[in-house]
Amino acid sequence: MGAIQRVLHMVYPPQCIGCGEVVGDDGGLCGPCWRDTAFITGLVCDRCGVPLPGDASDQSRDIVCDECLKTARPWHQGRAVFLYNENGRRMVLGLKHGDRTEMAGVLSAWMARTGAAFFQPDMLILPVPLHWRRLFKRRYNQSALLAENVARLAGLAYCPDVLQRNRATPSMEGKTRDARFENVARAISVHPRHKAKLNGRHVVIVDDVMTSGATFAACTEACLSAGANHVSVLALARVTRDA
Repeated sequence: MGAIQRVLHMVYPPQCIGCGEVVGDDGGLCGPCWRDTAFITGLVCDRCGVPLPGDASDQSRDIVCDECLKTARPWHQGRAVFLYNENGRRMVLGLKHGDRTEMAGVLSAWMARTGAAFFQPDMLILPVPLHWRRLFKRRYNQSALLAENVARLAGLAYCPDVLQRNRATPSMEGKTRDARFENVARAISVHPRHKAKLNGRHVVIVDDVMTSGATFAACTEACLSAGANHVSVLALARVTRDA
């Protein structure tokens, strides 16, 4: 650590991104917040990343949860960092609605480690897009902040403008599974100017939360229609029925 950094740490000691308590390292979690964050480890569904009972050594074969067996996923593989509950939910909402953009660095570092399960050279990282009206109101796209950092950490190409929202969609909050899929139907497309970038590429779509998978599905279908060869998805948090 340089002299300037040591002085800054004395004046502004590192704080837990979950609760604000002083911690030893920048961007870390204190003990209680770490305990209350349900990081996804062990055996997971290969499609959506939800944790499953069983031996993690079984991950060498294709493991699919009941939800993904019932709902066809157009993407090939998916992962998430933690469950959307307790501290995980607070961190997501802090980034998404609380102007806590400084959290994106450590959150995306966790995502990069999780995505290493399927990252390959020459992948293209894309964020889930916001409609311009929502972007104007929020001033930033939290998925783009995460995707840009993930791409940088993983040494992969990043293109924030490939996907676009064709219309403003209502909030997904409180909607049923079918309503969520209907909400984003035909709402996302590939920008004609960037279509050639997808030809034959393996794409990774990044978002903050996966619930039903409707948004990821809409993005995936747009990418495949535009010529992408393979699509994987990476979420910061995964909503489950027990979360």
